Amino acid sequence: MPETITKTLAGSQLEHLTKLKQGVEPLGAHVALFDQHGSCLYSSQCRDEAEQIEKIKYCVDKTLEVQSDRVCEFTEYLGTLSSRVNLDGQQNGVLIVDAQDYIDRHKHKTAAFCHEHGLEPTQCEQIFDMWDGTKIILGEMLRSAAESMESASRNDQQIEIVSTELAQTYEELVLLYNMSTNMKVTQSNATYLQMACDQVTQMVDVEGIAVFMEKSEGFTKSFCLTAGSGVVMIDQALADIVQARLSEELRRGQEALLDSDIDSPFSYDWPESLKNIIAVPLQNSERMIGFMVATNIINKSDFDSNEVKLFNSVANQCAVFIDNGRLFGDLKELFMGALKALTNSIDAKDQYTRGHSERVAFISRWIAERLTEKKGLSQAEIDKIYLAGLLHDIGKIGIDEKVLRKNKALTDSERGQIMSHPRIGSMILADIKQMKDIVQGVLCHHERYDGKGYPEGLAGENVPLMGRIISVADSFDAMTSKRVYRDAMGLEKALSEIEKGSGTQFDADVVEAFINSDIRQLWRVIQDGYQDGFIEAWDYDSFLEYGTRAVGTLLR
Repeated sequence: MPETITKTLAGSQLEHLTKLKQGVEPLGAHVALFDQHGSCLYSSQCRDEAEQIEKIKYCVDKTLEVQSDRVCEFTEYLGTLSSRVNLDGQQNGVLIVDAQDYIDRHKHKTAAFCHEHGLEPTQCEQIFDMWDGTKIILGEMLRSAAESMESASRNDQQIEIVSTELAQTYEELVLLYNMSTNMKVTQSNATYLQMACDQVTQMVDVEGIAVFMEKSEGFTKSFCLTAGSGVVMIDQALADIVQARLSEELRRGQEALLDSDIDSPFSYDWPESLKNIIAVPLQNSERMIGFMVATNIINKSDFDSNEVKLFNSVANQCAVFIDNGRLFGDLKELFMGALKALTNSIDAKDQYTRGHSERVAFISRWIAERLTEKKGLSQAEIDKIYLAGLLHDIGKIGIDEKVLRKNKALTDSERGQIMSHPRIGSMILADIKQMKDIVQGVLCHHERYDGKGYPEGLAGENVPLMGRIISVADSFDAMTSKRVYRDAMGLEKALSEIEKGSGTQFDADVVEAFINSDIRQLWRVIQDGYQDGFIEAWDYDSFLEYGTRAVGTLLR
């Protein structure tokens, strides 16, 4: 059996060619398929095609000139039939059935018969001429194969389109799923929006993509760049123009701003570097709060409905995240406000301890940040230390004000009341699920490293690190604050007392981290009422915002 040549053909096309080959071979014919340039894509008989180049070129050209799919035959090449066939929806090819071997064998048999019986060849040709009948059979088989191949090609194209759409839909679902699973309210809007831009660029190849969010400055509102990937060719002035044009398109009932000069002139004036643009809104229940925009799509002529659907889905997810973040922020502020009101009510029981809880919280965090490398503290742990410092004296709410304000020596009973406040505080917080990680700081802030503290008498590393840190912060603020029974110590004296207690009252590592820090910066922050120095060091507007951020750790 002759070897078969095949090149770059779909499985369904090969299947129909094989059937045609099996049908014509018993009649002594062969099958070949050529592209529009005369290159062989399939041949059921391996022969030196160079010998037939002129014949092939002639048959291919003549067949393609015919404006129909009818079967062609050639007087110049008896025994050759052809038909045009669409290969892939765009490119035409030529399917050929070559019965030259059949014709040659028939002529040989006719000549032999005439010689044997002493007849003239012209007499025998009329008797033995079977080509007309064979031609009809081969032609019908050729036409049927060509139609089947074109039908298979159309089906393959449709399957490919559906498969591509399914793959794209799957990728969109994966993208939206990833965005949903990354909706952590504790991360910033910018972080989430950047993730969204990066995810979209993995699906749609564009020159640049960006998200602009509404920002108010006084009575002026503008849309500012918040996240982006690639080359973003939209400056502040153009961003406001894009927003205005997008709003106009939305008023007209469109889902997006789409503009390009591909099939028609731009609808709007754009910079020369911009070839096409898509913009979709980020909206809450009331208004547009931002927009996502992409420019100059690559490997495709223009943005279409698929991109509109994808970009709108992503923008909707972003808007939901931002709205959830706003609600979470409100919840944090409400929770922090409640904590502040609670600690202020405790501090207010003694005029000399007003602001003490906030200062201890701040100093505790100051120390914790400087222990990060040595103790391996995470940001969440530092936040919890801050909050434990803020609530460390919450147990004093159960202590008689007269005892707290007494300016004389305390009786044993009164001292016992004072010493009970860590346990009372831990009991108050123990049943609040979100507070479980800071209870140990409230309970152990009066424990000593040498085991002589209260209420449990813990020693060394058995005292939780949170308690050891708050112990130093509490003692430092107590020494540097005026009390009813004494004046405030100066900075140097207080530091000296802290150092004296290193290894006995206090953890030496905690003392070292505190003493070796920029104490004067800390002192300046405390003495200035926390504002200027605080903003300079942390870029938070106030203690309330500082605390609100930490509260987010508890509410995750």
